[in-house]
Amino acid sequence: MILNVSSRTDIVAFYTPWFINRYRSGYVDVRNPFNENLISRINFSDVDAILFCTKNPTPILNYIKEINKPIIFHVTITPYKSDIEPNVPPKKEIINSVKKLSKLISKDNIFIRYDPIFISSKYSVDYHIKAFNKLCTLLNGYVNKIIISFLDEYKNTLHNKNILKYQKVTKENIKVLATSFSKIAKQNNMTIQTCCEDSLEEYGFIKDYCLSHEFAYILTGKKYPNWKARGNKSCMCVQMVDIGSYNTCRHLCKYCYANYDEEKVSKNILKHNPNSSLLIGDIKKDDIIKIRKK
Repeated sequence: MILNVSSRTDIVAFYTPWFINRYRSGYVDVRNPFNENLISRINFSDVDAILFCTKNPTPILNYIKEINKPIIFHVTITPYKSDIEPNVPPKKEIINSVKKLSKLISKDNIFIRYDPIFISSKYSVDYHIKAFNKLCTLLNGYVNKIIISFLDEYKNTLHNKNILKYQKVTKENIKVLATSFSKIAKQNNMTIQTCCEDSLEEYGFIKDYCLSHEFAYILTGKKYPNWKARGNKSCMCVQMVDIGSYNTCRHLCKYCYANYDEEKVSKNILKHNPNSSLLIGDIKKDDIIKIRKK
């Protein structure tokens, strides 16, 4: 199996000590988000590769060499300020960490995610083009692949609509952004693609997936079924097993799909025990633990 660490929270940024404890222990437990008494136990001996999804890879850099598995990183770097991403570190620090990561695992295994894109009076089309150009220029030679996507109206997005102040993205907006982004990426020796969006191939984007079957096979020598994307979107990525928990990310980004109740986030964080087999809380007497093999 391939572990996703994690699309439900930023384990790397906030829970690296816990993850490393679990890796050293040889297994991790994951509480089912739809049936809280059902727990999947995953033995790392059954894990073929690990995809880390994060906005801040810094905490795990010193542990990378300890992880004896193929590693892929999706690092999200957006141009928003603290009004939208209250607890994300300065982007310059993140970019410096990506450069260090590139030397540790190879730039072929790093994907930069410039997503989600939304348009507002503050974060205009021109603003995004300038920000994207700066990002690609700084990462030229350290990264090969960029993924973009546009804002989706998840529960948390709608709740924070007055803060985000986003406008409807028009076809003309997409055309201008896609044309500019494609040109900028090419100038900086990078490919650019979308994630669960129209492919935008007419503007120079490549058609690929966040973790394609071909790339997964190169990494592991194995074939996997398709992964069901969130929101029932069409997805041709390989199937992955997520070990995170919703409402546990301290970034508190106003557009986030994985946090939808900030009060729960605060309460869940207090339940975190870096020595527990679970990310949040501990095993209970009435929990049912099942070994997951795939």
